[in-house]
Amino acid sequence: MSQISRRSLLKKGLFGLAALPLGMGVLTSQSFAAGLPELSEDHPQAKALKYVSDATKAADNAKYKAGQVCDNCMFWKPANNGCALFPQNSVAANGWCQSYVKKPG
Repeated sequence: MSQISRRSLLKKGLFGLAALPLGMGVLTSQSFAAGLPELSEDHPQAKALKYVSDATKAADNAKYKAGQVCDNCMFWKPANNGCALFPQNSVAANGWCQSYVKKPG
């Protein structure tokens, strides 16, 4: 049986605990980027918000203005092509929905 001092054990344990959130953050962002299924235009929530995967299809919507696309909306999450309004799915960067709000700045 090896002799490990309490001080050495505590140092290693605390270092491991400190590194855990960093490692989990890296793994989580990578898994989310790869794991979100694409939002279908037939999804009930997508229909309710008039989501289209190609913003040019929204030209007949009174709220649509040229240049409005998901990737310049404040709800867009570029890390995983996600949207705060559709948290379980990825959305098309060139998509649009009637909840579009221009990204500040």
